[in-house]
Amino acid sequence: MQGTVGELGEFGLIRELTARLPMTPAVELGPGDDAAVVKAPDGRVVATTDVLIEGRHFRRDWSTAYDVGRKCAAQNLADIAAMGAVPTALLLGLVAPADLPTTWATELMDGLRDECQVAGATVVGGDVVRGDTITLAITALGDLQGRRPVVRSGAQVGDVVAVTGWLGWSAAGLTVLQRGFRSPRAFVEAHRRPEPPYHAGPAASDLGATAMVDVSDGLVADLGHVARASGVDIDLRAADFDVPAQMADIGQAVGVDPLVWVLSGGEDHAIVATFPKSVGLPARWRQIGEVVRPARAGRGGVVTVDGAPWDRTAGWDHFAEQ
Repeated sequence: MQGTVGELGEFGLIRELTARLPMTPAVELGPGDDAAVVKAPDGRVVATTDVLIEGRHFRRDWSTAYDVGRKCAAQNLADIAAMGAVPTALLLGLVAPADLPTTWATELMDGLRDECQVAGATVVGGDVVRGDTITLAITALGDLQGRRPVVRSGAQVGDVVAVTGWLGWSAAGLTVLQRGFRSPRAFVEAHRRPEPPYHAGPAASDLGATAMVDVSDGLVADLGHVARASGVDIDLRAADFDVPAQMADIGQAVGVDPLVWVLSGGEDHAIVATFPKSVGLPARWRQIGEVVRPARAGRGGVVTVDGAPWDRTAGWDHFAEQ
């Protein structure tokens, strides 16, 4: 497809984008009306939203539009899974300059569609607006299917902490890109297109997870939310983390301890949860620590590594100097 979104026009662009979308059994009414209708057999809807801005969350010289679509869908669908729910639907708000090539917008939608299909969801609608900077506002919906939501405030002293999915791969890939390289490809691709373990969220709920969160901002930072919400202290064991040899090689080449990527790097969207010790964890889960004590009065819960404070950056904060 040739031309720009400005030449195609608002409604022409909407037709091009929505024509690429399949529907799933969860969707009673898809794009085309004032709103979509998504079934909620459980009677409850799990909802989450994110905003991504070009130049801050993605760069067109590093990622294709398809990559951006896969990534922004993944980070929202992972939030649904981390509540113990099954993703059902996604909505897109797209702000785009008039001179944006139409192919960029359609490839973005292809990425959104394909990532949704991995999770069992679909795009059901949204909005497009003209603006100076490409901005994506994503809303994802999910169904608990009779499960209780697994929240951040349920961790108990004595619980084990376990993780499933990649840790540090996206951060290592970002470091590679920032230095002008495109390899090792596996790590660059992990940054461009994270692969959250969507199935693991509902499965963890079924296993009896007491608290759960997806690792979007960094493991220490995200577990810090669990510790504070639950009023507990969590200790992680450095020796229990898997640092691939190639990640260690990248770290040596750029002068970074790869454990910093594992503990502080975000955007892998692994899922970390706390479980009672009695739970037999499947092989896909790696035990990495323990809930060790109630939080000290007036301090809030903390996360330590091998019993000591983690004195490096804990993770991403949009309003902090990074």
